[in-house]
Formats: sequence, C-alpha cells, structure tokens
Amino acid sequence: MKGKSKVGILSLGCPRNLVDSEYVLGRLSARGHSIVDIDKAEIAIVNTCAFVDDAKRESIEAILDLIALKKEKKLKKIVVYGCLAQRYKDVLRRELPEIDAFVGRVSLNHSRNRFPITPRQYAYVKIAEGCVRRCSFCVIPGIKGTFRSLDMRTALETIEALDKSGISELNIIGQDITSYGLDLYGEHRLPGLLKEALKVISHARWVRLLYLYPDGITDELLEVIRNDPRICRYIDVPVQHINARVLKRMNRKTSKGDILKTIARVRSAIPGAAIRTSVIVGFPSETDKEFEELLDFIRAARFERLGAFMYSREESTPAYHFKGQVPEKVKQERFNTLMQAQQEISKEYNRQFLGNTIEVIIDEKTKDGYIGRSQYDAPEVDGTVYVRSKKALRPGDFARVRVIDTLEYDLVAEAFL
Repeated sequence: MKGKSKVGILSLGCPRNLVDSEYVLGRLSARGHSIVDIDKAEIAIVNTCAFVDDAKRESIEAILDLIALKKEKKLKKIVVYGCLAQRYKDVLRRELPEIDAFVGRVSLNHSRNRFPITPRQYAYVKIAEGCVRRCSFCVIPGIKGTFRSLDMRTALETIEALDKSGISELNIIGQDITSYGLDLYGEHRLPGLLKEALKVISHARWVRLLYLYPDGITDELLEVIRNDPRICRYIDVPVQHINARVLKRMNRKTSKGDILKTIARVRSAIPGAAIRTSVIVGFPSETDKEFEELLDFIRAARFERLGAFMYSREESTPAYHFKGQVPEKVKQERFNTLMQAQQEISKEYNRQFLGNTIEVIIDEKTKDGYIGRSQYDAPEVDGTVYVRSKKALRPGDFARVRVIDTLEYDLVAEAFL
C-alpha cells in the first residue's frame, strides 16, 4: 500500500485467522497506516474462511457488502485475504472485478508487530500452521499447506510478550497442537513447550489448549495439565465420529477403541475436566444405524461441551468423490436429533453447579451485570456465566461467584463481595 491510509479489517472464521489479522494490522500500523473500524476505512481487508459451505457464504456476503460500499464511494480499495483467496482467487478475480488485491497463504513466522483486535483480557498464540493429518473431508492441508511448527524460541518470546501485555487468559491454538514440534524436532514437543511457557507466564491466570488430536493426548501431556492449575481443565479433542467404518472412510488415524481409551484416560488423569469435542453427521454413506451408534456414544460419553456439524461436500477433498452422499434433509434431521440429545446432557451437567462456588473471568459489562466464563468455556465458543455483582468489575477480572440458576448452556451467578 502506497501512502498512508485508513485501514480496517473484517476477520472471519476461527481464532487462527484472527491471529493472522492481528499481524497484518501490526505490519500496516508499523508502516504508518491508521487502523480504524471497518466503517471508517478507506481500505478494507476481509480475512476470509473457506472451511465449509456456511463459512464460504459468510465470506462472500461480507465481500459483497464491501463492494456495495465501494460503489457508494465509501471505500477506495478492497483486499481479500486468507482461505477464500487461497482457494478461489481465480474465480473471485473473474466474478468480482471490484476486488483490488488477493492475499492467500502466509508464513507462520509473522513479524513482531501485532495490533490486538481481541478484547484486552485474552489473546491467542498460534504455534502451528497447516495439518499433518489427511482427513478425507478436510480442505485445511490444501489451503494451509503442510504442517509447520513455530520454533520454540519464537513461540516462547511471543507468549512472554502477550503475557506482559496484561492479558488474563492465553489461548494456545493450532489445527492440531499435539503435533507441535514433529517437523522441527522429530518428536512431540507440546508438553515441553508448555513447561517452558509456564516459566515465563507471570500475569495470565489461565492457559487454554485448543485442538488436541486424540492420539496426541499422551500421559506426559495430561501430567503437565494436571500439575499446573493455570492450565484450564478443558480438553478440546475433536473425534468426528465413533463408527469404525466411518472413521476409516474419514481417514482418521484413531479407532473407536482408541477414542474410548483416550476419554477414559482424560477422565482418570484430570477429574472434573470438561471435555469438548466435535462430530460430523451425514458423512457420505453414513447409515441410520451408524448415526444411531454415534448418538448412543454421545449419550454415553456425556461430553461437557460438543459442537456438531453437517458434512460439507468440499471439492479437492477425497470425500467429495465418495458415493452415497447423504441428502441435506437427512443431514439436518440427524443434526437436530444429536443436538437435542446434547442439550439435555448440557442441562444436566450445568445443574451440578447450582449452589456451588466457581471462579469466572469477566468478559464484558452489561446493563444488568456482567458476562463471564468459567475455565470450562473457551472465548466465543462455549457457554457464559451471567454475573450479578454489587462490586464494580472490569473485563479481565477474576471473580468468585455462587451459581444461583442454570440454563441449557449458561449459568447465572452472584459475585461475592
């Protein structure tokens, strides 16, 4: 970008995208550009997601909204960044000539400049890019490339800098952080990175790990989590399915037995931990019986947190060509059935907190009180705790609260004075 401009960014998709957006803005700010809200920008950047159909639609709609502003002379330039640009640049260039520039895949080793766009109380550090797995339904390897770890020195410097900025919660993220270090050191280094990170963290009270592949949850990793109370008792381990045939068709490297053993090991090693998982319904050729097996598994495992997704048929993935594509109506029915079951599980789980005291981080002030989260809830993903308090609280504060009511996914609590 020549000259000095007012630049705004719209960051869509996952927290990994958000980290990229912060570094993009950091570089632009260092070059003298003014970072402003998108509605005040001369140049708009949209950091897109193209993981599934819904994400692609959201990205396209955002681009079209910006094009409308450009036609009204409220914007000078539009830059499309990230996954959609990487995957569909040629199509976008042909269909939407109003777009001025495209930026796709970027290096994991960002500059040191970072312009925060998350709330001041938490931050994300991305320790790996791409994926070493080759799940048949997933476009990530094609978009992000081969798995790449951030070297440990840079990762620790980034963690220390974020901690010194005054955050209360640090979220360590990657498509699969259990594979951290394999490419650089030839072995799993996540436990070692965590041990070193905990030495340099002096301000953040919570450290959260996001996206642990089932076979990467080792006894050593569980021991590190168990031994330091700053690491949230929150195990995010996507399993995707439980039926043996479907798992094989998905090219998942874990079996039903492996998954059951992993869940049992987590429950045993870290009593009271909240396990979060994600599953896919309507994968090509999934039968009613195989879906029922998944449903029974969900009811038996009683995950504290769960996200379900309807299979999205993505070109350039092996599953795109699989026979037996499940009709959208059937996918929706299976999704609704599974989420109804999970809602009952979540309601029962939340009831155990009634009358108990828990610690929450405050995220924002509302007209009637505050919105916070327990250590069992990741930002922007899980439930919340609605907090009433006679004492003034600020985002980033930790408060001891007593739970006075429970909802399907949220809690209501009163803060102690």
